[in-house]
Amino acid sequence: MNPASISDPKLRLRTATSRWSSTSLPTTDRRRRKGLLVRLRLLQPLVLGDSLARVGLGSVHMSRLLFWGLRPLGGPTGLLPTAPGRSFGGSVPELPAAQVRSTFLDFFRQKHGHLLVPSSPVRPRGDPSLLFVNAGMNQFKPIFLGTVDPRSPMASYRRVVNSQKCVRAGGKHNDLDDVGRDTYHHTFFEMLGTWSFGDYFKEEACRMAWSLLTEHYGIPADRLYVSYFGGDAASRLQSDEETRHIWLDMGIPPSRLLPFGLKENFWEMGDSGPCGPCTEIHYDHVGGRDAARLVNADSPDVVEIWNLVFMQYNREADLSLRRLPQFSVDTGMGLERLVSVLQGKRSTYDTDLFTPLLHAVHQRSRAAPYGGRTGSEDQDRVDLAYRVVADHIRTLSVCIADGVHPGMSGAELVLRRILRRAVRFCVEVLQAPQGTLASLVPTVAHLLGDVYPELHKEADRIVDVINENEAQFLWSLQQGSRLIQRTLTRKDYKHGVFPASVAWSLHRDLGFPLDLVDLMLEDRGVQVDRQELDRIIAENHKVLSEQSGVELSVMLDVLSLAELQRLGVPHTDDSLKYAYRLEKDRYEFPACRATVLALYDGQTLVSEVPEGRRCGVVLDLTCFYSEQGGQSHDRGYFTRHGLQDVVFPVEAVLRAGGYVVHQVTTADSLKTGDQVHLHLDQVHRMSCMVKHTATHLLNFALKKVLGSSVQQRGSHVSADRLRFDFTVKGSLSISQLQQVERCVSDVVTANQIVHSQELPLQRAKSIRGLRTVDEVYPDPVRVVSVDLAASELLDHQTDRETSVELCCGTHLLRTGDIEDLVIVSERQMVKGISRVVAVTGREAAGAREAGQVLLQDVDSLAARLAGSAPSSLDSAQQLSKEVGVLSDAVDNTPIPQWQRRELQARLKALQRSSNTTVRKLETREAAVRAQALLEKNGRKELLVDAVETDSLSVVMKTVNQLSSVTPLSHVMLLAHQQHSEKVLCACQVPKDSPWITASDWAVAVCRHLGGSAGGSALVAKGTCSSTDINEALRWAEQFARQKTQQ
Repeated sequence: MNPASISDPKLRLRTATSRWSSTSLPTTDRRRRKGLLVRLRLLQPLVLGDSLARVGLGSVHMSRLLFWGLRPLGGPTGLLPTAPGRSFGGSVPELPAAQVRSTFLDFFRQKHGHLLVPSSPVRPRGDPSLLFVNAGMNQFKPIFLGTVDPRSPMASYRRVVNSQKCVRAGGKHNDLDDVGRDTYHHTFFEMLGTWSFGDYFKEEACRMAWSLLTEHYGIPADRLYVSYFGGDAASRLQSDEETRHIWLDMGIPPSRLLPFGLKENFWEMGDSGPCGPCTEIHYDHVGGRDAARLVNADSPDVVEIWNLVFMQYNREADLSLRRLPQFSVDTGMGLERLVSVLQGKRSTYDTDLFTPLLHAVHQRSRAAPYGGRTGSEDQDRVDLAYRVVADHIRTLSVCIADGVHPGMSGAELVLRRILRRAVRFCVEVLQAPQGTLASLVPTVAHLLGDVYPELHKEADRIVDVINENEAQFLWSLQQGSRLIQRTLTRKDYKHGVFPASVAWSLHRDLGFPLDLVDLMLEDRGVQVDRQELDRIIAENHKVLSEQSGVELSVMLDVLSLAELQRLGVPHTDDSLKYAYRLEKDRYEFPACRATVLALYDGQTLVSEVPEGRRCGVVLDLTCFYSEQGGQSHDRGYFTRHGLQDVVFPVEAVLRAGGYVVHQVTTADSLKTGDQVHLHLDQVHRMSCMVKHTATHLLNFALKKVLGSSVQQRGSHVSADRLRFDFTVKGSLSISQLQQVERCVSDVVTANQIVHSQELPLQRAKSIRGLRTVDEVYPDPVRVVSVDLAASELLDHQTDRETSVELCCGTHLLRTGDIEDLVIVSERQMVKGISRVVAVTGREAAGAREAGQVLLQDVDSLAARLAGSAPSSLDSAQQLSKEVGVLSDAVDNTPIPQWQRRELQARLKALQRSSNTTVRKLETREAAVRAQALLEKNGRKELLVDAVETDSLSVVMKTVNQLSSVTPLSHVMLLAHQQHSEKVLCACQVPKDSPWITASDWAVAVCRHLGGSAGGSALVAKGTCSSTDINEALRWAEQFARQKTQQ
């Protein structure tokens, strides 16, 4: 009897169980039969309706079990109970994306005891190696690397599940150029992930994954294939037979269990670090066939849906592999692809994650509805444009909500490219009006906002940022079109080949995608000089690479950290960094004597480091502050006990897994067990303390002046200045800058107490007005507040507003020690994010003094310009030059930013006034020179002569006046500057001159005299050098006469 034909579910399951446990099954695989029976017994209470909530199965899954029945995998060896081949047809999704996501999270959280950890923002936390978070494991790298703070909640993670926002655009993982061309690539996607940190390993991970896919999502097992690592002889890595046998024991037929090599089935975090074999589950969209040959063959019909990585090795710097002391599991499954499988769609764009967006795009455009075409079928690129816009608006919304704005470098530059690509397709292909892209933000928030609430919270700001950047790009398109046209009409333009330098300028300065430049030129039958452009791009990349190159610190690797723990080496006690006090208005810092517990030579732990070697030193005790929380590390030195005259300078101080690593270059041998005295650079520490407390006051003042919407986006504290990044729509006004400084000054003058107190993390987060940033905080956490202790701020015991933040940094004990704060710079880094740079104490006083000096200089210059008009061109030019020099001083001298803005406005007006005076005097002098030349030469067809002036502008104006009086003359004037061999050249020829162009004439003369020139067919100018002006005039006239005779 076929179990599927039985109407009663209880009887059907019992019949199925009896059938699969009978002797009619193959007798050669009893292990699989045993596993099958166990699984059926697990399923039996579900079908019988027993406590569905207990295992997280809803009515949808129950109905699937009843409707499909349970049957073995096709073929004699297939013994897994799964749903039969199902129809994926129909326009209504069988399982909405939101339910797919929640089923995944609930399965691991409720049924298998995983902790649900929220997605981290797409801006990486303290990881300069990444532009964006591109995998679920990124936020857990400290655990894999062993550097996690033992006091943080992350240190206690054992089983974790989450849905992580990921962006793959730019850097190593870059899908940007593929988006739109096919039906499955995305720049933003959600990664459904699970992790085991030293808890379960391969067998449990495989069984959980298979159970979720086949039993809870109901994916037919005969559509699934499994790949595993088949070994690599060159790397001396054996096949992952353990994983292979696990899958065989679970009943996977050998024909569906496929070995692959390093590229497909061995996962590595980077060039070095934790790594291991992986096993992947693949889905066949077609079904009813043997599709094993299509696995990992880039077939759109057979796709990978889940990757299970088993971290069991560490890749060393020399590329060798060492076994990790603690094994971990890292699995990842793209939500978009899983939803396409469960909704029976070949394209992720046909799922309910995208169809509302595609519909919204259609409503706002003049294009036909989305048809899902690709390649040659999509000749007008309309469907490609739909996919680009739908994908990119998700990426833009998520990134901007997480604080990444379109900009000019790094992740910001990539996001700008994404925005401009989306705008192009909106305007050019879909013919949608300006503002269409931003109008899609509410749809994105509706689709994703329930799981990522920041999309609702930041929706208005996202719209503003997109609209502002779109308007700027459309303006840039107009500017670029004009620049292209001007370049093509230049006389020195080589027909058919567009200058690579101009194409690069369009890309770098105006933000033009290079493919857009190609398209605009293609319409004109022109191509970029590709070879030269490639050279410029390579040169630019080389410069950027050199600029980003930094000296690596000596940091403990994961194996060395594990070895320290195995040896029982205690974590470093660094509580002395806070153990300073005020005595008679002076800060006293404690003495510190410590023992060397471990030495790290950059590769492994050693017992001794010889003289002259760079190493990391772990002590039992330290008073040095390690770099974290945006504050620079302390400076100072060690001396070895009994050898006080030998100094070990501390070059850096870093934290790793509870250990403080002091980076030193040994001045003498150093051994474990040595006693050392730590000498803190107290001046440097005090400067950092002043700047850090001032940063907190600045944060408080910005919120007070600009409103609670201000959010911190980054900060850095060093001994000489502080930097603070925050969200704000535009640059601060002069008035706002003054208010912020006054607010800080009031707190400084009041000399209020700075309180520091450790509290449980959750209790600390209940403090009203608490300012936090996106960091993983330890528990308990340090709360730094001004004037009011944290205990007073808890549970709303007071309505007073004050500065209060979670912070591990070192701070002053009283605000009066800041003395003064001056904002010396404020500018928008990208649209919506400003950066403030400020100085304190003596540097602040110096900035105010410099501002007063510059104010006096501007007052003095303004008075001189307002007096009697300059009597000569030389005096007018001198005054104009003084305005320029003073403007440079105001722009570049550290002074209060509000005062800089005031002085810049005044100097801009003075520059306009002085330039007007200079132009009037130049015109008057040119008229005198032109009249004298006319009287000397008359109205000649060719006029080449010298004029006495040091101003190229006067030479040009004289030429212009001569040509206006004698429009048929070819005029060139040379001027020999006094006190130098420099010669100024200007010329003008009649319109449509058949003999010579002005640019050809000027270029020939100036090149002959070792200079350069440029201009148009009518007017040109240049500079060169000559000791004999008469010989230069003779050559210039002879060149022109030769042209007229040809």
